[in-house]
Amino acid sequence: MRKYKNGGQLETVICNCCGKKIIVSKGVAREGVIHISHAWDFFSEKDGEVHHLDLCETCYDAMISEFKIPVEREEQLEYL
Repeated sequence: MRKYKNGGQLETVICNCCGKKIIVSKGVAREGVIHISHAWDFFSEKDGEVHHLDLCETCYDAMISEFKIPVEREEQLEYL
């Protein structure tokens, strides 16, 4: 869950799974967090809904450890 200040700067990030508050400084999350934003389409029972969620790194690791097919990983060669 994300909250923004007036002007659009990131103010708060909370893990939707465990409720952990992620450290945010100067509009930037200072801990590992994944943000998912997905617009469901025609072939879903959620057609027309857009879901937004954040997971801390611990919850993300726990979730993907349950996958039957592992997450594909690649090394990032350049950092922006």
